[in-house]
Amino acid sequence: MRKIFRRQQEEIEALSSIYEDCFVLDSETSFSILIKENCGEVLLTVSMPPDYPSAAPPTYQKSAPFLRGREKAVLCDMLDDIYVDNLGECVVFHWVEQIRTYLQERSDDSIDTCDSDFANNKETVESRIEEDQLATALHNSSLCPKITTGGTIEDRKSVFQGHTATVKSADDVKAVVAKLYENKKIAHATHNIYAFRIFCDDKQTWLCDCEDDGEDAAGGRLLHLLEILDAVDTLVVVSRWYGGTHLGPDRFKHINNAARQVMEIAGVIVPKDEKVKKKGEIVAGFSRFAFK
Repeated sequence: MRKIFRRQQEEIEALSSIYEDCFVLDSETSFSILIKENCGEVLLTVSMPPDYPSAAPPTYQKSAPFLRGREKAVLCDMLDDIYVDNLGECVVFHWVEQIRTYLQERSDDSIDTCDSDFANNKETVESRIEEDQLATALHNSSLCPKITTGGTIEDRKSVFQGHTATVKSADDVKAVVAKLYENKKIAHATHNIYAFRIFCDDKQTWLCDCEDDGEDAAGGRLLHLLEILDAVDTLVVVSRWYGGTHLGPDRFKHINNAARQVMEIAGVIVPKDEKVKKKGEIVAGFSRFAFK
């Protein structure tokens, strides 16, 4: 039971970090997240039962007065499917992002943050790394951990590619990022999104951070992916080359898949097809409240 409670607290901490001002903690095991899009706002209130996520889902309530009855039912079905597809895993992040995706697709003026003028607002990773540390990383290859690069995912001329490495410190992260930027193709990518999760054994704490590189909220999504996969001492970078066509919410799916693919290749996680899932089992106690 203590392990389950610790998993709940880690998930709550990750959600609080990702959603910041839109996150409100109501108690040790309940909280609310405000999801804002052009077409309106949805308030998701979640309560975690004692046996979540191992044997039961969280209960939830959504306040979305602007949605019609049929839309609310469709959205509830989507959340149900997410839970059944991820039995025993943390699902709240997936729920929030599914709601966000639904609202974006519903809105007539949905905006893809990947604009062709990204270069005007882009800050390169090198500018954030202290010059002496970057120079050391570039000129001393022994500082750079082994990097695994995955295959490419293409959609409407946009290309996504993942990279991962085992890292033990912030210096390792800087060395890997600097090494990747030595590759001209990667350096000229529209976005190089990354996240890392390192366990500091001496302090018994986690060192985690992420970088959007111009793709709003993408770094936080990668960090949460590492959290729910329980990845340890792992850095994952996803490069995206914009192809001229806005992909909308699909771009986040491709970023997630590119990260998963390369981590499977590197052995950081077990491939999905090797996992034994009992999707046919319906877990008792799954409940949800009606929309207000």
